[in-house]
Amino acid sequence: MSTMMPEQIMTQAEKLCLQRGVRLTTQRAEVLRLMAEQQGSISAYDLLDQLRVSEPQAKPPTVYRALDFLLEQGFIHRVESNNSYVVCHHFEAPAHTSVMLVCDNCAAVTEQQAQGVEKIITSLAAQAKFTLRHSVIEAHGLCVKCAEVDACDQHDHCDHDHQVEPKRRGRKS
Repeated sequence: MSTMMPEQIMTQAEKLCLQRGVRLTTQRAEVLRLMAEQQGSISAYDLLDQLRVSEPQAKPPTVYRALDFLLEQGFIHRVESNNSYVVCHHFEAPAHTSVMLVCDNCAAVTEQQAQGVEKIITSLAAQAKFTLRHSVIEAHGLCVKCAEVDACDQHDHCDHDHQVEPKRRGRKS
C-alpha cells in the first residue's frame, strides 16, 4: 500500500475538490489535516478535542458535518467496529474496496486494497443488480507489535510492556 504524507493528502484533496466542483472549507480541511497527522484511526470526539485547539467554539455537529463530507468524497473511511475514522490513502480511486485490519489490542487500523475480493464483491453485486458504490471490509486480529507482545513468554526478561491495557474503542488513552 502506498502511503501519502499529510501534505500530499491535503494537496490531493484540494485538487480533487476543485475537479469535482465541491468546497473544501477551512473546517473540512482542518479536520482532514488533523486526521492525516494521525498514525491510525481517531474518534469524532478526539477530533473535536484537537479541533478546539484552533477553533475553541467547535461543536460536535461541526466535526460530524466535516466527516460526512470527507466520507462522501472518499477521503476517509469509517471503521464501524470501533466507531472511528481513518484517512484513505487511495482516494484517487473512490470505488476501491478496502480491507481495514483492526488490532484488537491497540486499536491501530491499517488499510489495504483488496483487488481479489473486489472482483468477487463486484460480481455478487452485478448478480443482484445492485449498484455498488463503495465497500469496506473489517478484519480483526493483532498488529505486528501486539502479536509480538502476545507471543512473549519471557515477561521478566524482555523489553515489552505487558501491563498495557487493550484499547477497545477509537479513542486515545
